[in-house]
Amino acid sequence: MKPNIHPGYDYVVFKDNAAGHTFRIRSTLSSKDRITWEDGKEYPLVTLDTSSHSHPFYTGKQRVVEVGGRVDRFKKRYAGAKG
Repeated sequence: MKPNIHPGYDYVVFKDNAAGHTFRIRSTLSSKDRITWEDGKEYPLVTLDTSSHSHPFYTGKQRVVEVGGRVDRFKKRYAGAKG
C-alpha cells in the first residue's frame, strides 16, 4: 500500500440513540465527540439514529412514530388542491 493516502483506521464507539446501545468497532469514521469506554480509554463517539439493535428488520418489532401526524398534515395541505 502507498503511504499517506489511506484514511485512519482505529477504534470508534458507535451509540444507537433509539436503543441506547453502544458498541466499539474499528472504522475509518472519526468524530470530535469523545467517550470513555469500559476499558478506561477515550475513543471518538459517533451517534446513530438506528442500528441492528433498534431497526425493525433485525428486532422483529415495529416502532410507531407519528401514527397519523404526517398523513393528517398531508390531507390538510392538499385537501383543496385538485390534480
